[in-house]
Amino acid sequence: METKYLLERRQALGGFLPARKVAPVALDVPKPDYLAEFFKGSASVASTTMAFVRLMSILLRHKGISKNIVPIIPDEARTFGMDALFKDIGIYSSKGQLYEPVDSESLLYYHEAKDGQILEEGITEAGSMASFIAAGTSYATHGVPMIPFYIYYSMFGPQRVGDLFWLAGDIRAKGFLLGATSGRTTLNGEGLQHQDGHSLLHASTIPTCLPYDPAFGYELAVIVADGLRRMFVEGADIFITSRSTTKIIPCRQCPRASRTAS
Repeated sequence: METKYLLERRQALGGFLPARKVAPVALDVPKPDYLAEFFKGSASVASTTMAFVRLMSILLRHKGISKNIVPIIPDEARTFGMDALFKDIGIYSSKGQLYEPVDSESLLYYHEAKDGQILEEGITEAGSMASFIAAGTSYATHGVPMIPFYIYYSMFGPQRVGDLFWLAGDIRAKGFLLGATSGRTTLNGEGLQHQDGHSLLHASTIPTCLPYDPAFGYELAVIVADGLRRMFVEGADIFITSRSTTKIIPCRQCPRASRTAS
């Protein structure tokens, strides 16, 4: 009787050997032409971080994936220019906003809501990576593919929580990691502990991680569009990390951008 019960339980668990069974769920990801404005070039100097913020705002309006996007930010949303998203999609709080923020009279005030979409984690890169891994594996654990975008100071990525980058790869998490301030440029004045020229090297050792170092806004758009297609249409078990630059050269109808767009 006991043997029969144990065999039934084992069968209910899927057999004697552990197996990962994922039902494929494809998302209606945006085509490259949806991001056409990035292929036109710009007349002013900007940063790839600012290009990414603009890219994020466009993706959050796409009907196919807007509700699947999970922006994850530890502490530095305003530093990265992402406070514009507070008003549009809100910061998630299970209890809503229980206080009046000090910037309540400003246009882009700190807005928390029960249906907020941003995960504002505070100063915890480890906690942010935990959220990234949870969202990046929801396609397998819940059958609901989510698209996490974790934005952080570049040197607080693989240099500080590289073991969790490895964990994300080992558990086949999907999503995007963005080092939004290049540590060997704007952070040099903060001291040696803030310098970072090696995070991409660390990331390149992870088999399922694709590291990039874009210098133009159109490059970032292509990286994200291609990553969305590979991960959430073709089902590739990968994740992408990208390092930001402080400034990008104005790209006026760049020939490379034209070829990429076509």
